[in-house]
Amino acid sequence: MNSEKETFQSKNYISKSLFYRFSQFVGFLLGARFFVAALLTFALYVSTFFLFNQEESFRRFVFDFKVHGIIFCTVLTILAGGIINQFYDFEKDHIVKPFRTRIQSFIAQKYFLYAYLILSVISLGVAWFISHNVFIFFLIYQFFMWFYSHKLSRILFLNNLTFVSLTLYPFFGMMVYYETFSKKVLLMAIFLFLILLCIDIVKDTLTKSVDKAFGYTTIPNYFKNKTTKIIIIFLLIVTMAVSMKLIMKTGISGFMAYYFAGGMFVMILCIYLLLNYSRKSKFMTLNILRLWVFVGIIAMLLNGIESKF
Repeated sequence: MNSEKETFQSKNYISKSLFYRFSQFVGFLLGARFFVAALLTFALYVSTFFLFNQEESFRRFVFDFKVHGIIFCTVLTILAGGIINQFYDFEKDHIVKPFRTRIQSFIAQKYFLYAYLILSVISLGVAWFISHNVFIFFLIYQFFMWFYSHKLSRILFLNNLTFVSLTLYPFFGMMVYYETFSKKVLLMAIFLFLILLCIDIVKDTLTKSVDKAFGYTTIPNYFKNKTTKIIIIFLLIVTMAVSMKLIMKTGISGFMAYYFAGGMFVMILCIYLLLNYSRKSKFMTLNILRLWVFVGIIAMLLNGIESKF
């Protein structure tokens, strides 16, 4: 009888232990913003091969280990940035993202800091191995990742501008690496910058009171609702104008032409939703814009496959 009881307790302990380890693993992935890093990695590969890389064949690109090394360093830096950001935002996330914070609580914060240091050191080590210029590039990237979480995320305007700039920083690095400077690439970068800026400001409208309570000075909690709404709608109208410029002046074609043409209707839909300015309409606007960024990556992939193959 005692033997059966001990066996049951042993199995129960193993089951709890496995659940705990799995929860720790999921908590780490959420804390490091793994899924955001995965999406950015996919976007980097698509844009690097189909937009910035104008001359290399697919075979040469596959065996260009310097490019893979740079992207690997980027992924590690983004993971490290996600960890340090959640470390500074931990108290705020308890209210804004209770489920994620609950899962992350399976890992002590000190282990997140150890992971941050390990990922940062590995990233800089690989960057140093590639070249001194790449090392400096990632040293600057990591510094501003930390400085954004530590200070800039609480400063009006700088929080939104820095966040979007850090998101686009790896793409700028690839553009410099391949020396791909053109009016089309510049306008596409402006389009993406504006749409990401809109996403970040709309996201801030949903956490307005919490941000204010924890000392984050954002556009929604600094200005009145009407002013915030005007700022977002103005940015969406400018994004539409950039889309029109891309279609009419750069000779863009294929799936990307359809994407930017469709984008104008998406912006109009978002403006219509924002005129209501309820929590539901803001949430819908946020998710529509996020989805449209993902659709843009897929459109670039399909357009590149159509033109190269």
